[in-house]
Amino acid sequence: MLRNAAIAVLLATAGSAAFAQAATPGVDQRQLNQERRIEQGERTGALTTREANRLEAGQARVERMEERAKSDGTVTRGERARLHQAQGVQSARIARQKHDRQHNFNHNGRVDRPRRR
Repeated sequence: MLRNAAIAVLLATAGSAAFAQAATPGVDQRQLNQERRIEQGERTGALTTREANRLEAGQARVERMEERAKSDGTVTRGERARLHQAQGVQSARIARQKHDRQHNFNHNGRVDRPRRR
């Protein structure tokens, strides 16, 4: 009985350790911040619908990279570096698109607001 309890505790600890290694809070927070930047750009008209869609597709690529890195239960230093590099590329794309001369204006010169879904 005591042996079974000890084995159960050992397995629970090992499982949580593997999960802790696969956690990527910095990557997740940066993803969230970049998604908010895209949404803000859409709301203000700094991004056209097409630009926002492309940027969101880029964010989805980074999310898939993260899922592949986590798939074995451990995110290695190299995988983490590649994720940060990909996020840096996406961040630069967001900045470039938000500050270009393309805006989402309607025929009255007002910002087109996307409809709530």
